[in-house]
Amino acid sequence: MNKIMKTISAAAIAVASTGLSAAAQETTLRLSNWLPPSHPIVKDIVMPWAANVEQATEGRVTVQILDAPLGPPPAHFDLAATGAADVTFGVHGYTPGRFSLTQIAELPLNTPNSEALSVAYWRVHEAMLAEKAEHQGVKVLAVWGHGPGHMFTTGADVSPMSAVEGLKIRVAGALTSQLAEEMSMVPLQAPSPKTYELLSGGVADAIYFPYESVPFFKLDSLLTKALRVDGGLYNVSFFMVMNQAKFDSMSDADKAAIDEVSGETLVRMAGKAWDTADEAGLAALEGTVDFHDATEEEMVAIEEMSQPLYDTVRKAFDEKGVDFDAALEMLRNETQAVLSE
Repeated sequence: MNKIMKTISAAAIAVASTGLSAAAQETTLRLSNWLPPSHPIVKDIVMPWAANVEQATEGRVTVQILDAPLGPPPAHFDLAATGAADVTFGVHGYTPGRFSLTQIAELPLNTPNSEALSVAYWRVHEAMLAEKAEHQGVKVLAVWGHGPGHMFTTGADVSPMSAVEGLKIRVAGALTSQLAEEMSMVPLQAPSPKTYELLSGGVADAIYFPYESVPFFKLDSLLTKALRVDGGLYNVSFFMVMNQAKFDSMSDADKAAIDEVSGETLVRMAGKAWDTADEAGLAALEGTVDFHDATEEEMVAIEEMSQPLYDTVRKAFDEKGVDFDAALEMLRNETQAVLSE
């Protein structure tokens, strides 16, 4: 009898241990989201990534996208760094002065489309920027930029260039703020969800935005004129990050699986998603926004206005010991390489 009981007890312990081991391998990553579920970043980037993580880990890791954000958009990097959330995404420029090297992706005239710029940016980040540890406390899953950004107004002319002087324009970071000043405009710093309020209330007369964002934030009923520039007037650097301690606590197999669906894979997916959204956005603006494509003379003026922005980023690179010219050359070469694929 004792022998039978010992055998049963040993089997029970083995089953229980197996169950505990399986349970220990199951991980839920809490992701704080500050955008509507229908936004391309959520619908076409975050949600597919979450599905890819679950598939790659064979269900051991799931991503829970929270119904409400754990803080305002500018707080999202720190939410991940401190572990308040496991995963977050956001805009580097929402905390001006903190991320200086990421500004290389935001410079004017370098964005033919989101995919090419984003993949090139990721490669530069991995090769030259990551080692400078601007993202302490997190594992960087992806950095990317949107499509070429243009300038839209609520009715003010955009040509000649002097027509925009004195306009109040919503901006999304230090470089767009500097560009606005170079264009003799008045910059107003605000996250994208606040743009309708600013424009509809007459607080702002203009905005820098990619095609996608104008109809998404319901600004197509407010904006009637636009200045369009080859390569874009600006860009925005986005991040998607995971708390480093959370990542380190996972099994080697799950870490490898997450790496497989993140990095350049995730960046390329993000770029393609944004380009598709830009196409739809531009189509939605047909007949409602009068686009003016910058003339050769205006392009020369814009290039001159852009130079101080390049000088600002060069200084930031110098201060952190990164060769700006080499990084910019790599960014442009890799952008062309992706376009040539």
